[in-house]
Amino acid sequence: MDPVRLALTMGLVRAFGLDRAVDVVAAKAAGDSTLRLVHRSDYVAAVRAASADPRAADQNYGIGTTDDPAFAGMHEVSALIAGQSVAAAEAVWRGETGHAVNFSGGLHHAMPGGAAGFCIYNDPALAIARLLELGAERVAYVDVDVHHGDGVQAAFWEDPRVLTISLHEHPRTLFPQTGWPEETGGGAGEGGAVNVALPAGTGDAGWLRAFHAVVPELLADFRPQVLVTQHGADTHFEDPLAHLAVSLDAQRAVMAACHDLAHEYAEGGRWVALGGGGYAVVDVVPRSWTHLVGIAAHAPVDPESVIPSSWRDEVYARTRQLGPARMTDGRTPSWKAWEDGYDPADRLDQAVLATRRAAFPLRGLLT
Repeated sequence: MDPVRLALTMGLVRAFGLDRAVDVVAAKAAGDSTLRLVHRSDYVAAVRAASADPRAADQNYGIGTTDDPAFAGMHEVSALIAGQSVAAAEAVWRGETGHAVNFSGGLHHAMPGGAAGFCIYNDPALAIARLLELGAERVAYVDVDVHHGDGVQAAFWEDPRVLTISLHEHPRTLFPQTGWPEETGGGAGEGGAVNVALPAGTGDAGWLRAFHAVVPELLADFRPQVLVTQHGADTHFEDPLAHLAVSLDAQRAVMAACHDLAHEYAEGGRWVALGGGGYAVVDVVPRSWTHLVGIAAHAPVDPESVIPSSWRDEVYARTRQLGPARMTDGRTPSWKAWEDGYDPADRLDQAVLATRRAAFPLRGLLT
């Protein structure tokens, strides 16, 4: 979670002139009343206490652990990130913009009563909760981070107004060990959680096949008023914390697909796109999220583009590493459509079928 990944992403956005293709705006930090849309007041108080004095961190709330160490100002910076995602959702809902991106957001593991997985406040859930507060009746959330979007799922487990879809590495092999196909929501929200648990080693063709075998059909049925997506870059084959083998080019393809799905199914093309995980902080994250900004700005960056030397100089000055030369991994992603046939011996197809069998009938859809 080195903050340099955000600085380098913004630097690359500027290097390609995308900051002139969008309105770059700042919002206020989320206040307590906003945070309480998702988080318990005692948890917010515990974060404030640890923020003021890290020695006061209460591990009962997940603060002061290896994944979520306490540090001075943690409440302020976490609330600021959350505030940007909430403001993005407000701007999209009110028609001030069709699309909004907060690549510092996507902190999807935080729970109502605790920190988890490098996440203090759950900005995707807070953005969705604000949309509901403003009157939205159907919000879809699609999470393509390599880790399960467990905190967002938990926040809306029983809420039929929210459809959460998460594609992630199988919980047998990766944190947070949740996101099984059988997790489909509860109470009035039964059928509102959809999980695709991908086998370790899944590459471009399988990842794209799984996405297109599940997401478009669910969005066509749900018809969300707003689409919120989380684009963790940690599915990449260079990422040190996980075991998928997805290229930057496939990530870009899914971003473009989310953009198209928003225009096809969300009212007025309303789309809020967030960042997330991603720990190859020089080679992968800045390029991935710069593509996201370009797609949202309707000014997509050509994958074959040569990266400006000014940005590569910035990379070296900040990290003493050499930055990538182009906006591509040199892949041309393709996939086999689900309608073209199912291989019962293929682990990827088994995973997709498990999801469709568990979740689709609950929504009145054929498996």
